[in-house]
Amino acid sequence: MFMLRNATKYLFGNARSQETIVEIPQGQLYLVRPLSPKGYSELIYPDANCSIRRTGQQYQYQLVVQRVFEEGAQELEAEEDADLEDEGLGSDKDEKTFLLDEELRFRTDKREGGEIVFAWNDLSGDEGDLFEFVCDTKTQATVVAAFEAVAAQCQYERKFRRPHEDATERDLEQFVFAEQAIPDTGSRASISEVSRDMTPQVKREATPSKSATAAANSSADVMGTLQTIGLLYPSKLKHPEGQEVLASEECELHVFEHESGNFVEQDHTVTATVYEVGNWTYWLQITGKKRDWLSLAVTPELNPVFNFEYRSFIFNHYPDERNAFSWLLRFKSEETEEHFQEGLMRALWEHLNETKWLKAKNTEREYALEAFQDLTMEDAPPEEEEEEEDEEAEESDDEAPRSEHYDTDEEEDDRITGPGKSKDVNSQLAVGFKNDRSYVVRGNQIGVFKQGERGQHLDFQTNINKVATPKGRHFSPKKVMLHAEDRDMILQDPGSENSLYRMDLEYGKVVDEYRVHEDIPVQTFAPEQKYAQTTGQQSFLGLSHNALYRIDPRLSGDKLVDSTLKQYASKNGFSAAATTANGYIAVASSKGDIRMFDRLGIQAKTNIPALGDPILGLDASGDGRWLLATTRTYLLLIDCLQKEGKNAGKLGFEKSFAADAKPRPRRLALAPAHVAQLTAETKKGIHFTPARFNTGEGTNETSIVTATGPFVVAWSMKKVLTGQKDPYSIKRYAEEVKADEFQYRSDRNLVVALENQVGLEKKSALQRPTRESFMGRNNASSGRYSGGGRLSTPARRIKGGGVVDSPF
Repeated sequence: MFMLRNATKYLFGNARSQETIVEIPQGQLYLVRPLSPKGYSELIYPDANCSIRRTGQQYQYQLVVQRVFEEGAQELEAEEDADLEDEGLGSDKDEKTFLLDEELRFRTDKREGGEIVFAWNDLSGDEGDLFEFVCDTKTQATVVAAFEAVAAQCQYERKFRRPHEDATERDLEQFVFAEQAIPDTGSRASISEVSRDMTPQVKREATPSKSATAAANSSADVMGTLQTIGLLYPSKLKHPEGQEVLASEECELHVFEHESGNFVEQDHTVTATVYEVGNWTYWLQITGKKRDWLSLAVTPELNPVFNFEYRSFIFNHYPDERNAFSWLLRFKSEETEEHFQEGLMRALWEHLNETKWLKAKNTEREYALEAFQDLTMEDAPPEEEEEEEDEEAEESDDEAPRSEHYDTDEEEDDRITGPGKSKDVNSQLAVGFKNDRSYVVRGNQIGVFKQGERGQHLDFQTNINKVATPKGRHFSPKKVMLHAEDRDMILQDPGSENSLYRMDLEYGKVVDEYRVHEDIPVQTFAPEQKYAQTTGQQSFLGLSHNALYRIDPRLSGDKLVDSTLKQYASKNGFSAAATTANGYIAVASSKGDIRMFDRLGIQAKTNIPALGDPILGLDASGDGRWLLATTRTYLLLIDCLQKEGKNAGKLGFEKSFAADAKPRPRRLALAPAHVAQLTAETKKGIHFTPARFNTGEGTNETSIVTATGPFVVAWSMKKVLTGQKDPYSIKRYAEEVKADEFQYRSDRNLVVALENQVGLEKKSALQRPTRESFMGRNNASSGRYSGGGRLSTPARRIKGGGVVDSPF
């Protein structure tokens, strides 16, 4: 049997992208119950294939039997099951998977009529129950032999946690269970036969099957049937010595399977332990009775989510830069989960803040715990209310204006790559409030786009080339902000930390340098009120790493207004700011805390504790009710309205929260299973762009938009506040999304800047997160394909033969 080892080495060696290793293309699956009063045998799948497939773990494989449909039959059954699929319920109706372990006692037999039969124990059934796959009579002996060889090799790797190349033929023979008889699917076996077959002893001197012997000299034919498999975890897990155990609980261990979309149990009883190893480093170790499963550092990349309704904890693990896996621990009770949660969150908090958890205030500890569990916010809209549908989305996209030049098979020669084919890519986006123009920064150029006819697309207007200081030094803006009724743009030069520059957009030229202060640099800046750019207001906010101040361009000399300066002695690492329509100010830091002010020059009214992750972006609702903070892997939605006490009805900007009533955070993150899918597709981790509400004077915030890699992600506020599952939708593009933002006074249209394209996207084009939408398979809309890297709204012809989605 194992003379095929030279052929099967290709299984584990070269390319590792294929999931299926070896397959029997046709056969029938039976469930045989020799001892059951329910009936002797049941035909499960009249037409099926049987394969061995890799999983998301090294040295672990699945035996998979999948039903094969006749033409039209699958569509008929799909209609019947549509409701289940809409609810995201996994089902094994058309596919059965089994972890390929020696407990299955996988064996092969050739019957008198020439049929080849695979059999394995039904571990979830009654004693003596087993599955039998009867191969089609046309199945080649070489394929059967390859299947047997691969099955033994996979079981060896699972048992010994090392590559099968290390195994001798004697090692592999322990996984040949030829002495165990396989009952016929149509006749009842004796009780003594079945009882003997269920004994745990394994005969190591087994005789190779006839089919394997006959195929020994045909290994070259087998190579064509073999696929490859990837490496995930080391055979022997290493972990550092522990100092203090923070939590240790027994639970079940499950792993998310991409193919089926379900969590699959790996071990019924494991011990999950969180412990300290020193130097603000903490470890999570998961150990079963027979093996170590996981050993990893406690960091934000875990993306931890606790769900007490299902007594579960879901997290991600990145064994390398190209793989991510989603794991689930299911606890025996809420009490054990609470204890584990407190230990894990203590470890994560201490790692990020380098401060002992017990030294933090009770309110800060509660804030951190609430941020990492599912909850429904108070004052949320009734769950039964349906979100208003975009009437425009119901119109056929075929009625939208379309450039005759735009097509999915557009010639490469028709696309502009810019002078000299610069390697610069789009980096920033500024959407106009006063006019309908959008501005995209690309190196030291700024492209100007205008909403086209009927608001269905963007038209390229002009290109501002060679951005330079008034003294003629070229630079690529680090940050831009529209200003003074969108007539001006404030630019930040990364090489000049103490100055900002004003560009006159009518002239397309930098006309002023604003020297802020000789000793106080500008880290970032923001409008003094949320909608200030719609007015002629000249002053705006500036932040250094430890200071907040007003910048007034009308001042002679330095533009910093000294009377408004609020400077801190320590380095707070201020990283982002946002303002409300009334001019209330929120300031976030790289430490993760947020300060709330009602005006400049005073102490903060409210300090929101840090979870420890740096805040990369900050936005505020117009009325000040909501704050939206962006970290690398999640968003924080914070309700600033006080519900009780003497300050009930006041915002945290106006009055301090009571000591025991800090605002409750809502952590917005992709579901861990979706993170695993996204990482598997892109080979990169999550890195959100600064998230934004839809915005506009007199409008309510109903949506949130951000991006990570090639995906635009939009959350529904109503779904978030009512605690609905997966309250976001996504769309994948062929390029990385550099920035995205809603049009002013709209929650229907998004301006999206990819690396080399700019366009207008309907929010209705985003889809429910599924395996297909993460792969970009469902991005077709009304006959126009948008999954291949183009925006689904039509591009427009511009002078010179280019299109809007070309680099400008």
